Amino acid sequence: MTDRYEYVPHRLLRHRVRDVASGTEGVLMAVVNEDVSDSVHQHWMELAYIRAASGREFTTAVGNVEPVE
Repeated sequence: MTDRYEYVPHRLLRHRVRDVASGTEGVLMAVVNEDVSDSVHQHWMELAYIRAASGREFTTAVGNVEPVE
């Protein structure tokens, strides 16, 4: 069995960021290259895991992450 994800370094890890898609702010906890394949097509995607002020984490595409000034 192969791994379905791998951690990716990112310059904003542990910094406050904003998800531009939702406008939600939080701390970037991890960036993961994740296998989101279905049974027919193989597809890997870099996902950002952000912890919001509520303590709940959510994911978004890495391209949606920007630093909060």
